[in-house]
Amino acid sequence: MKKKTSRGGLPRRRQFAVRHPVLGGVALGRLALAGLSSLAFSQAAFAGGVQTLDKIPEVEITDTTAGLIGTADTANEGTVLKEQLEQRPVYRPGELLETVPGLIVTQHSGEGKANQYFLRGFNLDHGTDIEINMDDMPVNMRSHAHGQGYADLNFMIPELVDNLQYSKGPYYAAGGEFDTAGSVHINLLDKLDHDIAAFSMGTLMDDRAFGAMSRPVAGGNVIVAGEYSHVDGPSTIPDNFNKGNAFIRYSQGTANDGFSVTGMYLKDEFHSTDQVPRRAVSNGLINPYDAIDPTDGGLTERYSLSAKFAHQSENGMFKANTYFIGYNFHLFNNFDYFLDPVHGDQFGQFDHRHIYGGSAAYTSFDKLFGLDTQNTYGFQFRDDDIHTTLALTQNQAQYALVRDDSVTETSAGIYFENKTQWLEKFRTVAGLRQDIFYASDASNLAANTGTTAKGMFSPKGSFIFGPWSDTELYLSAGDGFHSNDARGALTTVVPPNSPGGGAFAAQGKTSLLTRAQGYEVGVRSTVLPHLQTEMSVFDLEIADETIFNGDTGTTSQTGRPSRRLGVEFSNFYKPFSWLILDGDIAFTRARFTNADDGLNDVQPGHTGSYIPEAAKIIASAGLTVTDQGPWEGGLRFRYFGPRPLIEDGSVRSGPTTLVDARIGYKLTESVTAQVDIFNIFASSAHQIDYYYQSQLRGEALPVYDIHYKPVEPPSARFTVKMIF
Repeated sequence: MKKKTSRGGLPRRRQFAVRHPVLGGVALGRLALAGLSSLAFSQAAFAGGVQTLDKIPEVEITDTTAGLIGTADTANEGTVLKEQLEQRPVYRPGELLETVPGLIVTQHSGEGKANQYFLRGFNLDHGTDIEINMDDMPVNMRSHAHGQGYADLNFMIPELVDNLQYSKGPYYAAGGEFDTAGSVHINLLDKLDHDIAAFSMGTLMDDRAFGAMSRPVAGGNVIVAGEYSHVDGPSTIPDNFNKGNAFIRYSQGTANDGFSVTGMYLKDEFHSTDQVPRRAVSNGLINPYDAIDPTDGGLTERYSLSAKFAHQSENGMFKANTYFIGYNFHLFNNFDYFLDPVHGDQFGQFDHRHIYGGSAAYTSFDKLFGLDTQNTYGFQFRDDDIHTTLALTQNQAQYALVRDDSVTETSAGIYFENKTQWLEKFRTVAGLRQDIFYASDASNLAANTGTTAKGMFSPKGSFIFGPWSDTELYLSAGDGFHSNDARGALTTVVPPNSPGGGAFAAQGKTSLLTRAQGYEVGVRSTVLPHLQTEMSVFDLEIADETIFNGDTGTTSQTGRPSRRLGVEFSNFYKPFSWLILDGDIAFTRARFTNADDGLNDVQPGHTGSYIPEAAKIIASAGLTVTDQGPWEGGLRFRYFGPRPLIEDGSVRSGPTTLVDARIGYKLTESVTAQVDIFNIFASSAHQIDYYYQSQLRGEALPVYDIHYKPVEPPSARFTVKMIF
């Protein structure tokens, strides 16, 4: 949906689950790393002064109180391990990412569509300013038919996730495209402790069957898994979401000295009940779970083959990966209803692409002025071969073509990062990154055909002071960027059948890359037993928020620079081996920083500096109980604060507060029964709110109105899990 002008937890056992630039992202949290980690030198290595190791032994750190003191680069990175994920009630798979402090994952459409993300005062839409990787493969789709950075996680099978590792801010040299507000790296298991089967049935007709097996083969291990899901949901017209996932993986060795080859396949189809206009509900024309256009919906197909390799020696570590992704996508939406009283306003978006890419990095352990230091040299490459189409449709039948584009987008990035422990209580991280992007578009309209290229140089770094009394202070600064849709970077005229009108009118181009600059002061402390506390104050500035609108095939005429100032506070408390308490809250002030010329305002005549849909407050809290005889479970609270929906702040959304729970009971050593309860207190709040112009049948003129999707009503999902 483009009707807008802008687009932790501590591990249960500390096992060096820390960010790792050699991976082009992160290290696997449950695998032992070298005694001198390639992130930074462990606190233990410097307890008695700087040391030199003749070799790099593998160690496993199980200290539950040290947290990431002595290893983290900022106060806003962390890992959520499988044990925590397993006790989290989630209605849809993408909500696992809400374990990242301050991140909201929601949905405004059918279950087969990518989630919508909110973080650090950004409405990230479907992924514009958050980098999401799975098993070292990019999830974000550049120049996607529906929206830039589109990140669909429906191919993720939760039982195969080993951990989530996250960071926030553009402070990491290995973080490239989309790594501005933050990044999430989803790491998958190499083997299972047991074969698994699980069957679920929900009161909203959300049913699922899953099975996985793991076997030793030829000196390594193979995992084979499959999943089928069906969801109807609470909508008057059922979602009829049918999803199948298949997974196979062969691996040898460890994450630091071994390899893996992985194949994945997803196919889904769905009906789409989108947001509804408030006036239609208030006037009794529909209920909140009805649809104005009953024929919206779509399908997605994704298949991939990837490989990873790692080797460590006494002097360094080398890691590389490569991947191929194939993708097909059809989506039919109608957000405006009857601006065209004859055909209605449904449009179809189609995306077919192949993605090729990979990365390699080498980390060496060296000496600098007699001090132990590490240097990482990295290279990343990606090529997208894309065919996108935007058409006007009625009942999913095309009656007019808006635009048809064959896009090639290729990028290469190199980076260097140095980490040095200068003094017992002072270390630094310094990084340099250079990216080059090339894009071409063979459009059906000659005026929108062409090529473009752009480079971006990004310095980054952190000063880390401490620890004193189990407390560290971080000062971080860095440049980052997100790419923009290649079509928007080359479009010069409005397509003749654009839903936005103004055929052949001149259109301003977007820049292919947009710079972000971030500054942050943070503190991480474990001074109180069993409690990890993190707090940061950040300043994140974006050069402009010009966007290409995939729903109309046009570019917003002018971009506005923006700034986000915020405070984040996170806590993770484990007073007993069986109890985890966590709580996070984030405050952000998001504003445009230039004068409003009114050209792109949500509603003409309502100028201002508010960024539409930027949440001021996001908060969450949770309780997790394990190992209480046969019982286990979790309780989650989530608060999504009110947001301005228009630049002058005169129209606002309400807040959304949800509480969910999970209760599990071990019937036998191999069989567990589980119930998830969603929306315990029967909230009638909204998953998402937009403000724009639409026209219902019978209305003489378009009307500006809030359009929203309600949260699901109270429901339960029953699951039986078996291990063999």
